Amino acid sequence: MEEKKKYSKGVVEEMEGYGGDPSPEQGQFLDWQDRLLLTVYPHDLRVPKFWPQNPQSFSEILENYTCKMRMVTKLVSKSMAKSLHLEENCFLEQFGEGATLQARFNHYPCCQRPDIVLGLKPHSDGTGYTIILQDIEGLQILQNQQWLTVPTVPNALFILMGDQMEIMTNGIFKSPVHRVITNKEKVRTSIAVFYTPEKNKEIGPQDGLVNEERPRLFKHVKDYEIIHWEHYQRGMRALHTAQV
Repeated sequence: MEEKKKYSKGVVEEMEGYGGDPSPEQGQFLDWQDRLLLTVYPHDLRVPKFWPQNPQSFSEILENYTCKMRMVTKLVSKSMAKSLHLEENCFLEQFGEGATLQARFNHYPCCQRPDIVLGLKPHSDGTGYTIILQDIEGLQILQNQQWLTVPTVPNALFILMGDQMEIMTNGIFKSPVHRVITNKEKVRTSIAVFYTPEKNKEIGPQDGLVNEERPRLFKHVKDYEIIHWEHYQRGMRALHTAQV
């Protein structure tokens, strides 16, 4: 605990650093987890005081992982564009050169009442998309009113669409509601890297995906993640705020 305190958030409302998310509004549940959130790219947005010095290799490993995640975002963004018969760089251009990467290290301790306690409450991500590395099962996706468990594949990354990618693709790629369940016998650890358009960058449905057969479903929005967070604290989705 003494080591954790060195990197604790200064105030409850802060996002970055060690500790739980800011307290949700009245009537919302606290999540059963420890977490460390760090902005890893662009470099000038990093807050070094929150980067653990123990183990000594942490910064070097995270730096290397960040470089690899930037490669992944370029590959995934181009692949999604080509799958929709669009110019391959169109989504990368919407994200912008200053698109942010935040790494969230999640630790879910064993819980004696997994039937009534969630590691992470139901929500959709306000990101473009999220890249997840997980050790054991626990992540669930809501589909047709049923919770489906995402399988773990050794050495594989799970790409989870966020609200902003649903907006950019005019509703073709869906941003699913998801949650994390707790486990009575096993500890779970995951790393989620959030890929979000740069600050003050306006995003909207790609022109090639808007036509008579598929009319525009969303408006152009800016800094959507702020609106998303306000709704998340109330246990709500924010996607409707961007709908036409």
